[in-house]
Order: sequence, then structure tokens, then C-alpha cells
Amino acid sequence: MMKPKLKPGQAVPRSGQYEIIGPRGGKTGEEITGVKGKTLPPTPKAKSSYKLVDATKH
Repeated sequence: MMKPKLKPGQAVPRSGQYEIIGPRGGKTGEEITGVKGKTLPPTPKAKSSYKLVDATKH
């Protein structure tokens, strides 16, 4: 199952590490820590998105 991509400005659905996905869907190797309920920050490039790669365990 493909995890949904999240856009900057959306609320974080689950705390954890989010990878920045490039405008064409490629991996960037960059990650941010997202906290549930907080807003995802702007991405370095337009039309990039976020994908949860490692959910917080607690």
C-alpha cells in the first residue's frame, strides 16, 4: 500500500520522520521530524511533498 503524500502546510497526521519527496516523485534524502497536530513546513522546492518514513513508537 502506498503511503499518502502530504503537502506543506497540512497538519501532521502522525509523529515521526518525514522524507521530502521531490517535485517529480524522487527521493531527496532529506528528512524532517513531524509532530502530530503541527503544520508541515515549506519544502525547499515548489511542488515537493512529504512521506512518512519512520513513525514515532510512542
